[in-house]
Amino acid sequence: MSVNSFNPIIKLLSVDSTNNYATARLETENWTEGTLVLSENQTAGRGQVNNSWQSETGKNILASMVFYPTFLPIQFQFLLSKTIALAIHELVSLYADNVSIKWPNDIYIGQKKVAGILLENAILGSKINWAVAGIGLNVNQKVFSSGVPNPTSLALEVDREFIIDEVVLLMIDLINKWYQQLKSGNLQYIDEEYISKLYRFGVTSVFSDCEGQFTGKITGINPYGHLIVLKESGELNSYAMKEISFIA
Repeated sequence: MSVNSFNPIIKLLSVDSTNNYATARLETENWTEGTLVLSENQTAGRGQVNNSWQSETGKNILASMVFYPTFLPIQFQFLLSKTIALAIHELVSLYADNVSIKWPNDIYIGQKKVAGILLENAILGSKINWAVAGIGLNVNQKVFSSGVPNPTSLALEVDREFIIDEVVLLMIDLINKWYQQLKSGNLQYIDEEYISKLYRFGVTSVFSDCEGQFTGKITGINPYGHLIVLKESGELNSYAMKEISFIA
């Protein structure tokens, strides 16, 4: 383990998933809030709703950070997801233009995905006992599996190589900054910033739901993290993850 000025960092050469590693140990161990698990390789990386996350060894950031947001009621748990997404959005924006957050918390450069976030919570009563935020950020990888949809990396976008440890330290600082906003109760600010950076917010788009394709606009996010879409027909619907997809 190595330590920067604020956050303990556990560095691994390989692991099935940094989230698995962290969540398994939090069942019996009491880690410092902000502890970061960082691995050069994942053999079974996970994305949202059991999607896989593929990464070339040593080329990207594969990490999980631990939080104890006991101050956050369960019904507002999506605020933590927004907070981490805003931190990674700001990180990527230091290097690239046209960065957005694709609901719920993928980070896009233009029309391509550069990062994904997976939040896992342990609930105790009406509070979140602990949370683990898994972060996959494509940094230096330039070739991706044909089975991975629309991927990109910082290196591909700005045509240079990055020192991974430097990007990691910047990421930690930005997550700390945004998490402090959450702890300080600046919830409206977080909501407004998230909406202002939301991919295709207010833009007429083609979606697909259980009833088929339709045209509509994203109008907001409800407190439970559901996407609110106004259909061209005038119908206003909210969608949980995997209940709606972007077509164009």
